Amino acid sequence: MRLPHSPRIAVALAGVAVTALAVTGCSTATSAADDGTIRIVASTSAYGSIASAIGGDLVDVTSIMSDPSQDPHSFEADAQVQLSLSKADIVIENGGGYDDFVDTLLTGAGNSGVVLLNAAEISGYDQKPAEGEFNEHLWYDFPTIEKVAARITAELTTLDSAAADTFRANAAAFTTQLQALEAKEATIKSTSAGAGVAITEPVPLYMLEAAGLVNKTPEAFSEAIEEGSDVSPAVLRDTLALFSDHTVKLLAYNEQTTGAETEAVLTAAKDAGIAIVPVTETLPKGVDYIQWQSDNLDALAAALG
Repeated sequence: MRLPHSPRIAVALAGVAVTALAVTGCSTATSAADDGTIRIVASTSAYGSIASAIGGDLVDVTSIMSDPSQDPHSFEADAQVQLSLSKADIVIENGGGYDDFVDTLLTGAGNSGVVLLNAAEISGYDQKPAEGEFNEHLWYDFPTIEKVAARITAELTTLDSAAADTFRANAAAFTTQLQALEAKEATIKSTSAGAGVAITEPVPLYMLEAAGLVNKTPEAFSEAIEEGSDVSPAVLRDTLALFSDHTVKLLAYNEQTTGAETEAVLTAAKDAGIAIVPVTETLPKGVDYIQWQSDNLDALAAALG
């Protein structure tokens, strides 16, 4: 099932529809769990990590897409996901067509009291630009993440006003770390602005552009890879020439999505001695959002250096 801007994320409705009635029956929305813990469900581990950083021990966070070895585009949501949504106090989705299954399952969950935070809407970006397509990979856009963190903090404070100072202190610490990431981007920009780069998908484009780098990849190539469609021979040839001609200094490669065309690009970069920076859509195991993006920026700086 092809969702806008979200190539192959599917909703496994088999089983979900069957259990919807039972799920709804136990989904009387409350302000928090019986022990006072606020339940948060995030569509991806990126937003789950941010919520955990702000909520600390006062929140219970479930991240729907969190397996770094899985292609997020082939993810299938099931009845267990809907059950989690039915009990959530706050749901954080990316929006922009990336994770529409959240809205589909949330409707069936019958949780009318849930607070729904949509990063694409919070970002303030035009989701239907006059030229090109909206890049929905917002967890690589630090200004948007700062806005999302502020909204999470506001909603947590509303649900548990007694812990407001804790939430605000945690959010301030997170924002300080986020600003350190933006400083890293600025440092890269100061030394490498204008350098050409290649991508397999638009996943890291917000970060690359903030660092002053210029995407040289034919738009038809990255769009085809993102949408799971075939790349024409001419477009593939033009893309491979970026490496043989040394037009780009690095390849930002989404290692969670592979195929014949992306493997060809990866091989071309290796053969030409072009640096490769692996990127992902979900957090690697054992790291939080800040560490993940710090590592991404370090890898970017090393490749350009």
